[in-house]
Amino acid sequence: MTEATVLTNVENKVMTIVLNRPQVLNAYNRTMHNELLAAFDEADANDAVRVVILTGAGRGFCAGADLGAGGSTFDRAETQSMETHRDGGGELTQRIFRCRKPIIAAINGPATGVGLTMTLPCDFRLASTASKMGFVFVQRGIAPDACSSWFAPRVVGITKALDWFLTGRVFSAEEAFEGGLVSELLAPEDLLPRAHEIARSIADKTSAVSAAIVRKLLWQMLGSANPEDAFKKESKALYYVGSGADAREGVNSFLEKRAAQFTMSVSRDFPDFLDD
Repeated sequence: MTEATVLTNVENKVMTIVLNRPQVLNAYNRTMHNELLAAFDEADANDAVRVVILTGAGRGFCAGADLGAGGSTFDRAETQSMETHRDGGGELTQRIFRCRKPIIAAINGPATGVGLTMTLPCDFRLASTASKMGFVFVQRGIAPDACSSWFAPRVVGITKALDWFLTGRVFSAEEAFEGGLVSELLAPEDLLPRAHEIARSIADKTSAVSAAIVRKLLWQMLGSANPEDAFKKESKALYYVGSGADAREGVNSFLEKRAAQFTMSVSRDFPDFLDD
């Protein structure tokens, strides 16, 4: 039986998704693509999952697309038309974008191409000091993937995005931190413990529905040209959750100086109007 290219484990409300092709630095192929989509579907469907951690097996996070087919790796001319072709990396990042659970990317080693662009829609990006990164598309003669032309300028700003994308150079974790691509630099042995520490702070202290609403609204409003859009959606969201069990528990637990016990679930209680 072929070994899974993606491993998942759920423990204490945290799902860990591990890219599992360590012999090729977890290079991305069609099997991994399908298994990642399935893993995020599982995370959304399972109310026992409050937070997702995405990381890589071995010494790499993801070395980008598997180039085993050589120069024809990106050639789709014989099987698809320009009008029908859809980028697999873009399918993945849109799935991550739609996820209703907070996502922490723990970049444990080299991350280039789709191996880096897949992290852009994650909510936290932590990096090992041993990692290196690169948006290397121009050095491979191809175009950006994974909706990165939308995500990257919003994450790091247009000036830094143009620098990294136009040169295609590989840069250090320190430069990624200085440029705002990652929020924390950690020693290799501290990376996953820190990811789990952040995950615990979310899983143990927040409402699952509130966190899902926050994630949806903040990402959605990045593409809005007017605060009126936020005013309307936040007003609807506040009205919706204001009469819910979690709002009552959140206020009562604060007044009673005890830990909150939130009971609402994303699968049952997330407001569908935020998907509009």
